[in-house]
Amino acid sequence: MATCTSRSSPPGSRQPTDVRSVPSARGRCRGPGLVDTVPLAALGHPVAATAVEVLVVQAKHIFVTGGVSSALGKGITAASLGRLLKERGLRVTMQKLDPYINVDPGTMNPFEHGEVFVTHDGGETDLDLGHYERFVDVQLLRGSSVSSGQIWQSVIAKERRGDYLGKTVQVIPHITNEIKDRVHAVAEDADVVITEVGGTVGDIEGLPFLEAIRQMRYDVGRENICYIHCALVPYIAASGELKTKPAQHSVRELRSIGIQPDVLVLRADRDLDDAIKRKVALQCDVELDAVIAALDVDSVYEVPLNMRAEGLDRVVVRRLGLPEVEPDLTDWTRLVNRTKAAREPIHIALVGKYIELPDAYLSVVEALRHAAIRHGSQLELSWVSSDELEIEGATDKLGRADGVVVPGGFGYRGVEGKVAASKFAREHGVPYLGLCLGLQCAVIDVARNLAGLPNAHSAEFEPTTAEPVIHLMHDQRDVEDKGGTMRLGSYPAKLLDGTKVREAYGEPVVYERHRHRFEVNNRYRPALEAAGLVFSGVSPDDRLVEFIELADHPWFVATQAHPEFLSRPNRPHPLFDGFMSAAKENRRQTQGRLPVDLDEPTQGEVEEALSHQVADR
Repeated sequence: MATCTSRSSPPGSRQPTDVRSVPSARGRCRGPGLVDTVPLAALGHPVAATAVEVLVVQAKHIFVTGGVSSALGKGITAASLGRLLKERGLRVTMQKLDPYINVDPGTMNPFEHGEVFVTHDGGETDLDLGHYERFVDVQLLRGSSVSSGQIWQSVIAKERRGDYLGKTVQVIPHITNEIKDRVHAVAEDADVVITEVGGTVGDIEGLPFLEAIRQMRYDVGRENICYIHCALVPYIAASGELKTKPAQHSVRELRSIGIQPDVLVLRADRDLDDAIKRKVALQCDVELDAVIAALDVDSVYEVPLNMRAEGLDRVVVRRLGLPEVEPDLTDWTRLVNRTKAAREPIHIALVGKYIELPDAYLSVVEALRHAAIRHGSQLELSWVSSDELEIEGATDKLGRADGVVVPGGFGYRGVEGKVAASKFAREHGVPYLGLCLGLQCAVIDVARNLAGLPNAHSAEFEPTTAEPVIHLMHDQRDVEDKGGTMRLGSYPAKLLDGTKVREAYGEPVVYERHRHRFEVNNRYRPALEAAGLVFSGVSPDDRLVEFIELADHPWFVATQAHPEFLSRPNRPHPLFDGFMSAAKENRRQTQGRLPVDLDEPTQGEVEEALSHQVADR
């Protein structure tokens, strides 16, 4: 909330103004105080153009950095802290700063970067934003993913326009100011902004970001900043010891830049005793209770509870002067208990072309896991190479599967294997869920084998095909640039009554996120419908096919969208939920089991399941 006092108004006359109606007020607040004299007219405020005092409720900023090694779980740590703070009643938003020069990861090979997470407004972003959305249950926008490429592109564009006329454009202050502006921009309507800095301290490409977050303490006040540093404490088998020197050197590197961490999160594969924590606290100049152990766990959804037990949120709240309200983790604890108590296995085959790097399908796997948790099942995932499926056939690879998932992808390699996976699931009554390219491959399968179009293919892979059942969208025909030019973001679809899709959603109109250039060719829709394919969801203008299914199949459903991006641990996406239910029923029928309603596990059942896990180890 902001309170405004016009100097021309009578003494004591105060006009309250919500700070959210002053978009850049927080960005204009400088120094340790919360009061700044700002002309509201300059901020676009409808009040008089005279100078007024604006009391800004300053957003708190938490910056998460990493050292020693990559893949330490900075994103999971940041997301877990976000969940803990949200459960304290705070409004939390999150952001990722990535040092790579690409404008966004949209044009990167999945083997280079893993999954591209698509935001509601069409941003192609880092996969860590998926962690943020799943853990904190917030809808982030493209501004939550910032790369060096975006920063330099923006600064150079400003220089060409003459915005810096007469100035020498430099890393400091122009690049660092641009970075800080991006951080301030996401602080609207938030009590806490958690910003993860990608890469590792010491990487040359990350230095401008570290310098920018160092400067932030002067912009918003040191009392509104908390620096968290994640570092590895490796176990040396030869000596049988955990070694803290790498973490100490990482902190020393960070301090040489001018950043003193307030909290250290130490990643290790075994318990850190008090002696190790005291040693690190002394050497790195942090409070003892601010040395947090982040141990390996069976499920990432245990991390918020472990961070809570270590006191991470208590230390951060105290450091930032936030209200010390206890978080309500009842629902999250119930989720973790269900995960641990799950016994009945469910075998799902994921047919993809990037299976050597599972992160390429991170959101798909997590959405499957959410649905399995909901149904009390233990997910057993079989990674099936679509390339191998072309050569070896589907029966050997998919014969044990209770359900088959064909996710998205680009390029010709492995496409025939995905078409074979659709054919196998369709002919054997195995539940099938196709996502993006998975829908297109299912259409090709139906066209070839049911609609009498043996040469059916996608114009993406066979530009000269005689039967292009999948073709380039009309809006894409004049597009030449590759980056950020696909059909991206959330789009509506109207669902057909009486279909499995309509029943799963329970809504007549739904919004899903998209990332594609090709679509079902409307010229072939009558032939495909005559062959039994149901177009169960289309765009509001009927031009684009959004969902398909087969009416005489237990669950043969596909969508042009990416519903995996909207799944949450305690609220699985309806399509994944319906698919998992069908896969579970398929398993019971093939193994002769009767359906049993699963109640919430008791504490005794959870403890028994955990004791079995310990015994198995």
